[in-house]
Amino acid sequence: MRNRYQHKTTRNAIKKLRESTNKKDAEKLYPEVVSMIDRLAKRNIIHANKAANLKSSLSKHITSL
Repeated sequence: MRNRYQHKTTRNAIKKLRESTNKKDAEKLYPEVVSMIDRLAKRNIIHANKAANLKSSLSKHITSL
C-alpha cells in the first residue's frame, strides 16, 4: 500500500515539473523528482529502463525551457 502512495506522489511531482514554465523552479525540483524515480526503480515498482526514460525526458524538458 505504501509503495502505491509513493508512486502516486512521484507521478504528481513529474506532472508538476512538466507543467512548469520557469526554468529556475524546474531545475530546483528536478533532483527531488529524480531521487523519487530512482527510489521506485530500486524497489522494482517501475522498471529501471522506464526510470531512465522518465529522467531523460524531464531533463530534455528543462533544457528546452
